[in-house]
Amino acid sequence: MLLKLENPTLLSKAVDIISELVTEVRIKVSEYGLSITAIDPANVAMVEFKAPKSAFSQFETDPEVLGINLDSLKRILKRCGSGSSLILEKRDNLLNILIQDRIKRNFSLNLIEIESEDKEMPNLDFSSRVELNSVDLIDSVEDCSVVADACSFVIEENKFIIEARSLNSARSEFSGDEASIQAENCRSKYSLEYLIKFIKASKLCEKTVLNFANDHPLKMNIKTPGIELNFILAPRVETED
Repeated sequence: MLLKLENPTLLSKAVDIISELVTEVRIKVSEYGLSITAIDPANVAMVEFKAPKSAFSQFETDPEVLGINLDSLKRILKRCGSGSSLILEKRDNLLNILIQDRIKRNFSLNLIEIESEDKEMPNLDFSSRVELNSVDLIDSVEDCSVVADACSFVIEENKFIIEARSLNSARSEFSGDEASIQAENCRSKYSLEYLIKFIKASKLCEKTVLNFANDHPLKMNIKTPGIELNFILAPRVETED
């Protein structure tokens, strides 16, 4: 296996985001590219990461599954500069990582055994799809985190609302002018602890797509020319105060 990435910044940021949800993953390398699918220890959230073969300048591999400690990989990837290129090569039970810029720097990462079944993103039905500017989603979720530990995604009369209520409240409202809304009336509540982690990925692209339904899991999609991240988050079903 030998993979070369000319601009590893997106990969580094994606690994950083995923590492906030899980500590160890199985990285699959196939003829289609590189992928990760993992569930957080609390079984509340799921993440899927894809980097297509086309994102790499060199891609030579047979099918491989690499057991990786994400914290260790994250620390190495952060050593990449803005002009660095990255080469990943598997040798025996090691992942050799070469960072090339003015000089060549080599790291060896020990591969680990991860005893878990292969996971796939579930096929879920959603009644609502909202595509909005990532910066607006980030601001709205961060507003809610100031006043509560959960927020609701609401579709009401073809408007998309993000709101949180406790002793205090926060609310952002989007019409069809500010977002693409294909939806029916519904409401679902989600943990802000997880949403705050997810929206770090929204910073990587201009638009974020949200799929949800009434008291239903949320699917968040972030896609760039080089990577794709999907998150699933279970709803918080409880009586409204």
